[in-house]
Amino acid sequence: FPGIPAVGAVSRGTGAATPSCPAFGGATGYQPPRSAMVLRPGLQRTGLGLALSLVLQADAFYLPGVAPIEYHEGSRVDLKVNKLTSVKTQLPYRYYVLPYCQPEAIHVSAENLGEILLGDSIENSLYDIRMNHNSSCSYLCERKLGKDEKEEFRKMIDHEYQVNWLVDNLPAAMRYYRRGDDSYSYTNGFPVGVKREGRYFVNNHIRIGLQYHVDPNEFEGFRVVGFEVYPQSLQQNARQGANGMEASCDDADDLSPRFDVMEHDSIIYSYDVTWTPSPIRWASRWDTYLRMHEGKIHWFSIVNSLMIVLFLSGMVAMILLRTLHRDIAKYNDMSAEDTAEETGWKLVHGDVFRKPRHSKALAVAVGSGIQLLVCAAVTLIFSAAGFLSPVHRGSILQGMLLLFTFAGILGGYVSARFYKMWKGEDWKKTTLLTAFLYPGTVFVIFFVLNLFIWGTKSSGAVPFTTMFALLVLWFGISVPLVFLGAFFGYKKAPIALPVRTNQIPRQIPEQPWYIGGVFSSLVGGVLPFGAVFTELFFIMSSIWQHQFYYLFGFLMLVIIILVVTCAEISITLTYFQLTNEDYNWFWRSFFASSSSAIYVFMYSCLYYYTRMQIGHYVGALLYFGYMFVMSYTFALLTGSIGFSATFFFVRTIYGSIKID
Repeated sequence: FPGIPAVGAVSRGTGAATPSCPAFGGATGYQPPRSAMVLRPGLQRTGLGLALSLVLQADAFYLPGVAPIEYHEGSRVDLKVNKLTSVKTQLPYRYYVLPYCQPEAIHVSAENLGEILLGDSIENSLYDIRMNHNSSCSYLCERKLGKDEKEEFRKMIDHEYQVNWLVDNLPAAMRYYRRGDDSYSYTNGFPVGVKREGRYFVNNHIRIGLQYHVDPNEFEGFRVVGFEVYPQSLQQNARQGANGMEASCDDADDLSPRFDVMEHDSIIYSYDVTWTPSPIRWASRWDTYLRMHEGKIHWFSIVNSLMIVLFLSGMVAMILLRTLHRDIAKYNDMSAEDTAEETGWKLVHGDVFRKPRHSKALAVAVGSGIQLLVCAAVTLIFSAAGFLSPVHRGSILQGMLLLFTFAGILGGYVSARFYKMWKGEDWKKTTLLTAFLYPGTVFVIFFVLNLFIWGTKSSGAVPFTTMFALLVLWFGISVPLVFLGAFFGYKKAPIALPVRTNQIPRQIPEQPWYIGGVFSSLVGGVLPFGAVFTELFFIMSSIWQHQFYYLFGFLMLVIIILVVTCAEISITLTYFQLTNEDYNWFWRSFFASSSSAIYVFMYSCLYYYTRMQIGHYVGALLYFGYMFVMSYTFALLTGSIGFSATFFFVRTIYGSIKID
């Protein structure tokens, strides 16, 4: 989506930390990353990950599109530049909007649909890097600084923009050590500059540290396995040398910033390159980027939530099964003269499957929710297996779009089945709403936000050609598939119901306040939200704070817990409703679990005011616009789970008793 940073950025350091300097010739000595785990991150902690890791350890096995590149001694290693990003604005910009050194011809790398939607703009650069050839204080270029260029630098530094580079598909990262121990984390990219005491210092000298792995028994040449940078702000002079222009790099060992952009009319760019051998294998090179110091907190919170949810779910299931078993046994043992005195949920058997109000909207909501559930489940399976991963920029978003498009056949089928069960006649409008209501709402929000991004001239603005491609996916593939699914759904016989519906509706007795629809639904939404709120924090951090999220194996477990929780809470609240002789349960079962989306949006508001530092109104619009889309999606997904589980539960219990 436009303006949203990729869910694949490297973790930003938290807490008290100091950046380490790969001081090439300096005082601090460059330290290559320590050897990382062999298992793929996020998978080694789950049963699924353990099984998959046995496959992924095979030497000759590589996932599609990620085969390693072997470089020979002295061969050119391309350094590519990507967008400039900021947590404060959430608006990405092309690298060359700032007066950096540009090649004569700028070539934009081929991008997939996901990369375009995420605002990526990968371009070539002038940096001349040769495999295993070190260089010191290499001159890049000199650029004039006018009033406009200085103002651009000032704005970028004020908004804390980060420069993003790529070498062999690895992002440039700065290493931060924590005070008091030797643990460290990475931040994605490096800052454009720093602000000190009202002065603006631009980072014009970059120390590039690259690690390579060599194994003559397996392959020939060198493989790049690490890419670290350390920026500096130096006052430099250029001079003519034997091999062309040279930079002075005076006082490079002094790490304090020196180049005040407001006091100079030109800027000289330079760089160092240092190659270091590393024992890290190519397949494990991303592990060092995924160091998360919040790991212990993360796992403790997840296990804590898991135990609470499992405990509550176990209690609910036990009470429900014992009570149901007693009720069914009592109803089936009742003699004819006891029939007149029957009470509870059996009493409403003639109305329990009565057509609900706004049945068309309910069928559409359930159909869209099932479509989203299938899309999310398949995406998670492929992500946990490594086929869709943050390592491949844009692949997750592109995969989700394609899966949602093709899952339209299931959405049309489910909505048609339920609408036919309720004897609805306006099947064309129902199918149209299934095909257009949810996608149309998301597309309108997406288009309006994109207009604001266009106004800021950000690279996150999606071009009209991509808009057209999205419309082709929607109208050319998704809509026909929804109608095809609806055709099969209407063609089949209606869903068989165990009891007949009376012609005259039964009067519903007055209900206690705590059984009312609004209160019970709001209470019901707490449990599904409690099952996912910890994981939601890390997902939101990956999206809005440029942190890295790769725990797809564990996320699958959380989604399974969510499905079970939504089903149990909807079934339980519906059962209590039926025992109070209230048979209007269809919409109630949907809202009992979908109300958790209200808490998701409330949590996003809390996250905005406690964690975010967005200072631009377009960034705030992007945040709340996309969090509304996320909450809307969560409501449809959880609501359809609760409704479907409750429907099969009600049909089962009424099929288990004798009805005269």
